[in-house]
Amino acid sequence: MPDGGRRALSPVPDGGRPARAGALAPAPVVRRPRRYALPVIQSSDLTSPASEILATLAQWSPRAPAQRLLKGEYEVFVRAEEASALDRDGGPEHLTGSCFVLTPDLSAVLLCFHRKGQFWVQLGGHVEADDASVAAAALREACEEGGITDLTPFSDVPVDVDRHALSGSFGTCRVHWDVGFVAFAGADAVPAASVESEAVAWFAVDALPAQVPPGFPERLRTILDELAARRAR
Repeated sequence: MPDGGRRALSPVPDGGRPARAGALAPAPVVRRPRRYALPVIQSSDLTSPASEILATLAQWSPRAPAQRLLKGEYEVFVRAEEASALDRDGGPEHLTGSCFVLTPDLSAVLLCFHRKGQFWVQLGGHVEADDASVAAAALREACEEGGITDLTPFSDVPVDVDRHALSGSFGTCRVHWDVGFVAFAGADAVPAASVESEAVAWFAVDALPAQVPPGFPERLRTILDELAARRAR
C-alpha cells in the first residue's frame, strides 16, 4: 500500500494509533543518474506492463501545472526502468496504484489506518503479476483493503500522480511513484479492515483526521479539483 501524497521527497514520520470510531530490445534511452526531467522519448520496444501505463498516462492531461510536469517525469522513469518500474522487487523505486474511494457527491473519502505507516491514508498498493493494469491493481487493493466489493471505478485514466519517499518501516521500498485513481461507493457502504490495516472508516473531505501523511490534504484537494473539472466536461 502506498502512503499518502506529498509533492516533495521527504521521509514519512510515524503517527499515533486510531481511535477506531468513525523487451524486445532496450528503449533508446540514455541512462543517467536519477534526474527525471528529460523529454519523453517515443519507442515501441517496451515490455507490456510499461507500455500499458505509458499509454494510460498519454490519455491524461492534468489540470494542475505541477501534475503535468510530474507526469512527464513518470514517463521518463518508466521508459528508463521498463518492466522493473512496476515490480516491487525490481528495485527500491517503483510504481504503485492508489484508489481514492469517494461518495458520489465527493463529500466523503474512505481511508484506512495503515499498519506499517501508522497513519490514515487512501487505499492502494503494489502492482501484482496478474494485474491487467495499474488501474486494475488499485481497484483490487481498494476492494481487498476496504472490504467493499461493489466499487464503481470513475475511469482507467489517472486523477493524480504522487512521488514520495518512505520511512524505514516500509522495508526495502524507498520511493513510491504512486498513480492515483478514483472509485465510488455509497456513503452507507460498510467497510471492513484487512490484515494490512488496523481500521477503515469514512471521513468528510473537509474534516480529515489529524494522523495523515504530510501533504495528504493537499493531494486530496488536487484530486477533487481534477475530478470536478473532468465531470464538468
